[in-house]
Amino acid sequence: MPSLRYRRARPADIPAMSAIRLAVTENVLRDRSKVTPQMYRDYLGLLGRGWVCLMGRKIVGFAYASRQDASIWALFVAPGHEGLGIGQRLMGCAVDWLFATGATAITLTTSRATRAERFYTEAGWIRDGDDAHHQARFRMALAS
Repeated sequence: MPSLRYRRARPADIPAMSAIRLAVTENVLRDRSKVTPQMYRDYLGLLGRGWVCLMGRKIVGFAYASRQDASIWALFVAPGHEGLGIGQRLMGCAVDWLFATGATAITLTTSRATRAERFYTEAGWIRDGDDAHHQARFRMALAS
């Protein structure tokens, strides 16, 4: 198996990240107009920061952190590449960066009763109810 490499996301990565986002089988994006290429670009620097995981030369996962509201905007792993620790490492990049920018707590939302919900629970995120769209809301506070 080729080694995994992690780095900051670049504008040239957007098509691959979008393809992963549209290929997942949970947390499916039902309205593709809700996540635009411009949003991917904005979260590369203006609104936050993004990271990718490469297996060889292929992007197999990505994460975005939102500076505006100290949240995880996106965390997705390509189908067939789950269970390799990619999501954990990408989440670590986003969480570490947000706390380094001064955030004292980080939030995220995900679909209920999914592998993603279990992933965040097992990673120590605290379930904080549901948001207005009936998504599971999670929170992680900076350890004292």
